[in-house]
Amino acid sequence: MADGSRIFSIKDINKYIRMKLESDVLLGDVWLRGEISNFTHHSSGHMYFTLKDKDSRLKCIMFASHNQKLPFMPKEGAKVLARGNISVFERDGNYQFYATQMQPDGIGSLYLAFEQLKRKLEQEGLFDQSRKRAIPRHPKAIGVITSPTGAAVRDIMITLQRRHPSVPVLLFPVLVQGKGAAPAIVRAIEIMNQMAEVDVLIVGRGGGSLEELWAFNEEAVARKIAASAIPIISAVGHETDFTIADFVADLRAATPTAAAELAVANVMELAGQLNQLHNRLLLSLRNTISSRRDRLLRIRRSPLFVNPRKYLLQQAERLDRLRDKLEHRTQRQTQRSREKLMGLRSALASAHPGGKAVFARARLQGTSQRLEATMISTVKTHRIHLTASIRQLDALSPLKVMSRGYSLVYDEQEKSLIKTISAVQPGDIVKVKLADGQLECQVWGMKGEA
Repeated sequence: MADGSRIFSIKDINKYIRMKLESDVLLGDVWLRGEISNFTHHSSGHMYFTLKDKDSRLKCIMFASHNQKLPFMPKEGAKVLARGNISVFERDGNYQFYATQMQPDGIGSLYLAFEQLKRKLEQEGLFDQSRKRAIPRHPKAIGVITSPTGAAVRDIMITLQRRHPSVPVLLFPVLVQGKGAAPAIVRAIEIMNQMAEVDVLIVGRGGGSLEELWAFNEEAVARKIAASAIPIISAVGHETDFTIADFVADLRAATPTAAAELAVANVMELAGQLNQLHNRLLLSLRNTISSRRDRLLRIRRSPLFVNPRKYLLQQAERLDRLRDKLEHRTQRQTQRSREKLMGLRSALASAHPGGKAVFARARLQGTSQRLEATMISTVKTHRIHLTASIRQLDALSPLKVMSRGYSLVYDEQEKSLIKTISAVQPGDIVKVKLADGQLECQVWGMKGEA
């Protein structure tokens, strides 16, 4: 282009428009009112339809992940309120509404308030099964909080009277519809708890529209039911009607009549159960008595009762044998113990420190005497050997030889003993050792043996 403008692809411009729509605060989360047309529930689970009013129409889609939670099934021509966001389907370039919630039109703000309060109380744990109390199986008295007129109270009273006429019923009349209904229900629950004269409370009314049942969707009523010390059965509307009170109550009944049936057992059924238990008890008693009677007869026919003296004599004989056996074992055990004791005494005497000391002293004395004798003998023997060695040494001493006239001749340095004449020369100085001294001589001449 001559002006240098950027050229977009169709895909790029559709993507840009989608991003613009999805970033818009209003279009990102919006409620629409309209009439459904061209409705298709696809096999994938998604719902495709058009929302229209008298002036315009808008294509819509509700994915399966969202429509599975719908409390009703949308139909062609139905007027609804839908919540969702506006975006663009890039492939076709069409903008459409993506619904996430839907409800029938006509209940508007009440339905929204119902859902918001339900979500709030559920997050707080008021619907948790763990906090709900068990309904007494056989209540001593029943409290009923409802309108004194209408089919609900009549159905409850007739059912209670028919099922268990002996259980007292305390009716607390209240408004169940209109502006003052919720405070009246709250006050009635408070008073019933203060009186503490009943074991279970039935709180409810007959069926009606959402507006007519609204008192049982009030937060104050829900919290008072949750705080009640007396277990509460909620009986609001027909089987298809659900209120906040139903979720908070300890037990939800589909109808007022069903609430009365849940509150008390059927006295006729109880009578039948008691009769069955009575018959079972009688049968059990008869069987027990018959069994005990047969056992008693067997015992009476036993040898012990027929001839007790014989049995006692047998036992006496057995007792004598056991006594003799016990005495024999006792004597034998005593003898063994006595022998063992004597052996221990002998061992103790031999191991006594005094005796061991005398024995050691005698042994030491004998050893000392033997050592002394051995030493004397050894010294004597060594003295004899020494004397002999001295004599032998004296006999072999050169001095002994020289005393008989012999002498020893050494060279001048006295390093070598001159044994032959060839070891010296005339004129050499020699030293002659005699028995009593030494001579220094000079060789003047030499004469060998012929």
